[in-house]
Amino acid sequence: MFYQIWAALFYLYGILLNSIYQCPEFSQLTTQRVDGKEFPEPHLGRWYFIAGAAPTKEELATFDPVDNIVFNMASGSAPTQLQLRATIRTKNGLCVPRKWIYHLTEGSTDLRTEGRPDMKTKLFSSSCPGGIMLKESGQGYQRFLLYNRSPHPPEKCVEEFQSLTSCLDSKAFLLTPRNQGEGVKSHRRGLGLTKSSVPDERDSSDVTGGHGQRLTSLEWRC
Repeated sequence: MFYQIWAALFYLYGILLNSIYQCPEFSQLTTQRVDGKEFPEPHLGRWYFIAGAAPTKEELATFDPVDNIVFNMASGSAPTQLQLRATIRTKNGLCVPRKWIYHLTEGSTDLRTEGRPDMKTKLFSSSCPGGIMLKESGQGYQRFLLYNRSPHPPEKCVEEFQSLTSCLDSKAFLLTPRNQGEGVKSHRRGLGLTKSSVPDERDSSDVTGGHGQRLTSLEWRC
């Protein structure tokens, strides 16, 4: 009898805790019109990579050398394609361009990376003005990425992102420094930096931790 009473009390206590400590709500972007525009048109243009979060540090390791990432998303050669032209600026001043293609999923905002059949990208809205959140997942990894139209969004935006992702069991967190600027010239050729020495979304051979993940975006011209 007493056992049943205690079991019932613990059950009710668990329900109460769940109701108090629920993760903040966030919603996936839809294909509905935004300001008179249909997806993906409202999200084309320049975006700045601000922060990342993942269950483990290894899933964010590819961003460790990065100072800032900017990318420009444009319509592709086909209605179901998006073209990304990116520029990665590293902490030691190197500037590396990248480009790849996303394929749209009919009736959804989910994206598929060309040449990476294992990789899936979901887009989520952000409470921060000019912000967007991505969830990348693939073979052996999962991570959340925060982007904004501004290279320096309010600190509250980053705090809310970290709080949300931590609640979703992504305790590892990375904030890009964003100290390098357009004035830093590309040292790629001078220092012998080659395409194979910089992480690429389509090549998993040089990934630490075996997650096969690459840098995801930018657009400060080198």
